[in-house]
Amino acid sequence: MRNALRPGPWKRGPVLAALALSLGLLMVLHTQITDRGGLGSLVETFLPWFGLFVPVLLAGALWRRSASAVVALLLPVLVWLNLFGGLLGDKSRPGGDLTVVSHNVGAENPDPAGTARDLAASGADVLALEELAEDARGTYEQELAEAYPYHAVLGTVGLWSRLPLSDTRPVDIQQDVGPLGDAKPAEVSMAVNRALRTTVATEHGPLAVYVAHLGSVRVFPRSGFWTDSRDRNAQALAEAVAAEQNERVVLLGDMNGTTDDRAFAGLTSRLHSVQEAAGDGFGFSWPATFPVARIDQILVRGVTPESSWLLPATGSDHLPVAAGISW
Repeated sequence: MRNALRPGPWKRGPVLAALALSLGLLMVLHTQITDRGGLGSLVETFLPWFGLFVPVLLAGALWRRSASAVVALLLPVLVWLNLFGGLLGDKSRPGGDLTVVSHNVGAENPDPAGTARDLAASGADVLALEELAEDARGTYEQELAEAYPYHAVLGTVGLWSRLPLSDTRPVDIQQDVGPLGDAKPAEVSMAVNRALRTTVATEHGPLAVYVAHLGSVRVFPRSGFWTDSRDRNAQALAEAVAAEQNERVVLLGDMNGTTDDRAFAGLTSRLHSVQEAAGDGFGFSWPATFPVARIDQILVRGVTPESSWLLPATGSDHLPVAAGISW
């Protein structure tokens, strides 16, 4: 009698089924559910990790012997695979005409000399550094001079190259540090000249290279979760790239956001990620101790990504990102 009164497998676990459907709808409709900045940026930055809820819900569905919950889980599984399944395989290919590396070296890096030596040993032809502290700039210039005869530094970003550079100029990305009264003095000192554009002379012709460090995503005591500066930077940088006359472009830098974030639509509509095109896995770069997001980007147009990988950790809280490109 007791078994006859128990609900059947299709009626068990209605809460689990509802949670599974809600998870799937959140992932597929995240741009409509969340706002442009703030919560929307947070959701899109960590969107790949939403897949971890699937095995948790599946365990609950199996424990409850709920057929409806198991079927409902098909929605988030299919959505996740559609969004990120292409990143699960290794798409890299051997070869490449040029190796490029980007690294936020960290203003508080305790070993800039060691970081510079590690980066030089990577074999990069073009090396972009972000968050260059004024007191460490000389160390990087000294340690990298032998491997890279050409370099340009503007503010807190710089490019070192084995090939000649020309037409180096700052890119105005309208940088500021946050709502009035919330910024720290150290942040104010990092608030100018955080993007540059230069031309690298290759045997295949000129290559336009941009190096940028966009504004941070922060939680301020008085104004809450804040992405305004980063979003304005992204829009200004997208406008600069849109006006670029050279058909071959590489953008290197700390974007403080993932390519899934809609704030970067202006950039990702004109450039494509080397990690998505030729990487192995997600390529998470931050934080270095336990990477959960790829906020350090290499974006290109007019060249072919052949491979994309991470370099070993340095004294920074970011991992260096690298790519091989060909013409």
